[in-house]
Amino acid sequence: MRIMLLGKDGQVGWELQRALAPLGQLLSLGAASPHPQSGDLSQPESVAATVRTFAPDVVVNAAAYTAVDRAESEPDKARTINAVAPGMLATEVAALGAWLIHYSTDYVFDGSGTTPWTELDPVGPLNAYGRTKLEGEELIRASGCRHLILRTSWVYAARGSNFARTMLRLAAERESLSVIDDQIGAPTGADLLADVTAHSLRTALTRPGMSGTYHVAAGGETSWHGYACHVIAFARAAGRSIRIQADAIRPVATSAFPTPARRPLNSRLATEKLQRAFSLTLPHWTSGVNRTLMEILDV
Repeated sequence: MRIMLLGKDGQVGWELQRALAPLGQLLSLGAASPHPQSGDLSQPESVAATVRTFAPDVVVNAAAYTAVDRAESEPDKARTINAVAPGMLATEVAALGAWLIHYSTDYVFDGSGTTPWTELDPVGPLNAYGRTKLEGEELIRASGCRHLILRTSWVYAARGSNFARTMLRLAAERESLSVIDDQIGAPTGADLLADVTAHSLRTALTRPGMSGTYHVAAGGETSWHGYACHVIAFARAAGRSIRIQADAIRPVATSAFPTPARRPLNSRLATEKLQRAFSLTLPHWTSGVNRTLMEILDV
């Protein structure tokens, strides 16, 4: 089997290189990959040409424009990467009779209510990033290609910058900290996403009827404030130098930190469809976060 991975240098793409390698011949591309093997989704025609040349059985698109606030001032660039390019990929994949794996986001919803979003709930993105990701989904479905669109949220990885690292740094520097507590979701590890992808792909290849949209997120839920408190408490228990006291981590509303792009308050995703379809159990969010913290803290 020939697998073409786009976005190899991102959080999810990095983990996918590991998870997909046992499944077949893997061509991993990033935005800076040398010509003629283009992985730069800002140049959709070049990426489409690479698909035609490599003729993969599966294309896994882990590349995206994810600068949520910047997308408000760069909507055309965000649309090219998040919508136009995936649409062109889907057209090429359909012509090959191959599969497309594509990642989307809870930002396709408006973030209202407190109930986890299902795959059948009405969409209503609040910002340019969400609108471009939704358009990408729609173009993939319209192409008629066999696909798995995996919506996720609050993705993190031990590699590179992340929320946990930021909280650990601030907790060592400051005596008090304000963290948003009215946005609710589940921190989801890039490693979990990659493993779920590989497992789901193996199943889908033998069952074309599995084509569709699925939600993938770790179990449980928390706020950014709850997430921060967990990270800092773990580090303190591990013996790290933490200046801030637990009661000095103040919960605040989203309105305390104005941003160009509106964020959804409810990022809960219902994952029962995926778990039933692929016989999976998604672990509680603290499980993956604790493993990541052990790696960051070297404990």
